[in-house]
Amino acid sequence: MAEFTLVVNGQPHKVDVAGGTPLLWVLRDSLGLTGTKYGCGVAQCGACTVHLDGEATRSCLTSVESVGARKVTTIEGLSPDRSHPLQKAWVAEQVPQCGYCQSGMLMTAAQLLSQKPQPSDADIDASLGAHICRCGTYQRIRSAVHRAAADKGGAR
Repeated sequence: MAEFTLVVNGQPHKVDVAGGTPLLWVLRDSLGLTGTKYGCGVAQCGACTVHLDGEATRSCLTSVESVGARKVTTIEGLSPDRSHPLQKAWVAEQVPQCGYCQSGMLMTAAQLLSQKPQPSDADIDASLGAHICRCGTYQRIRSAVHRAAADKGGAR
């Protein structure tokens, strides 16, 4: 066991865990941030996606020791009051069914919009294509990303 200081959602947290512990389990079990989901454990489904210094990262295969001084943002830190344009668009477009994949999708979409404020359908598909949504709401997800882009000041 070792002590690590992580900056998660803007707040420093000390955790005492083995260095190889996946960030996912530190977030969920040590810090109680359960919005980040376990899906497959091999970085294939995207449910565990968080941001490390703004970059969408699969937390199930990211060891806590590899995080270092990078800032971690979880779905809880995207917008604590659910006022982020993507969160509003997700509701308006009725994206979630079971909702299990949604936090990872939102985190990846947030990175996409930070890099491409007006993404094309192809941009959205390329960015979110490695996420698995068992409910198959991909068309609604694409619509929600376009809506969020428009709400941030662009054209839909």
